[in-house]
Amino acid sequence: MDCFYAAIEVRDDPSLRGRPVAVGGSPDQRGVLCTCNYEARRYGVRSAMPSAHALRLCPDLVLLPVNMEKYQQVSRKIQGIFRRYTEIVEPVSLDEAYLDVTDAPHFKGSATLIAQDIRRSIYLSLKLTASAGIAANKFLAKTASEWNKPNGQFVLTPDKVDDFLNDLSIEKIYGVGKVTAAKLHHLGIKTCGQLRGKSRTELALEFGSFGEELYNLSRGIDDRPVQPERQRKSLSVEETFNHDLKTADECLSYFSELFAQFSVRLEHIDDKTLADIKSIFVKIKFNDFTVTTIQAPLKQLDQAEFEQLFQQRFDQQNKPVRLLGIGVHFREEEDENNRQLLLSLPKI
Repeated sequence: MDCFYAAIEVRDDPSLRGRPVAVGGSPDQRGVLCTCNYEARRYGVRSAMPSAHALRLCPDLVLLPVNMEKYQQVSRKIQGIFRRYTEIVEPVSLDEAYLDVTDAPHFKGSATLIAQDIRRSIYLSLKLTASAGIAANKFLAKTASEWNKPNGQFVLTPDKVDDFLNDLSIEKIYGVGKVTAAKLHHLGIKTCGQLRGKSRTELALEFGSFGEELYNLSRGIDDRPVQPERQRKSLSVEETFNHDLKTADECLSYFSELFAQFSVRLEHIDDKTLADIKSIFVKIKFNDFTVTTIQAPLKQLDQAEFEQLFQQRFDQQNKPVRLLGIGVHFREEEDENNRQLLLSLPKI
């Protein structure tokens, strides 16, 4: 979907049309933007940017609070449209999904025409625009989906993959963040074409197990299936601070806000999933960009439990903090199967 949250707000309030609009947290509380429309992007405004900074770049920016319930309702309708064409749908977030239309009967199996019709159906039904990428695997389709945004689509046929990837920036490879990109740039690698010049062994020595993925993705190889039923493994919220927090008390003062955000997210989880919470965790990124996570079995889901976990790890490190996050891990099917096995074993 194109600028999903902002597009819904503009649709529902026509007076916002043509104006720079963003959805996110309050600048007074060091909130960040979830998304913004293209009018706002012309000023350099971007998602995940601190709201206060966005307003400095664009003083006329209309900043609206997040209305998650409304966005979820729209997302469910979009998912319903997808399933008219195929049941093999893997939601990635409220505004993005992979669809496997290999065996879809529509339009004589033409993925291009299916994508066109899905986008048309979304617009006629919801007055929102979507963009699509059509390719032979998830990595290529995801990358192609960004090529003709907004309200467009891009088809990447197998015979065009090599040329397409040759000049593609390595930052477009999923999993390549700032640290990996900097390391690749240091090696003189800025494109997938240049990355292909490295052997599997060389990449494994430089990047460990991720080297294999870099080798394959730079060649357009991605064997991940579209998974219609993805089990949720965790749920979390986090915040990056404008200035480093130097003491434990400074950090702890943010836990009430973090826990409030986390509680809102929990409200949208079904009871069965809630019952599968097995542990809680706290994530800390220090000012030297090292990241640590500490977890503990679930006793009670309250703010004090998260604060106690944080205190343990902070006391060990005692370094300024750049980011804080809290969350839970859910019991996975494998865990449940193992538990059932243990229960069924005879007592000795």
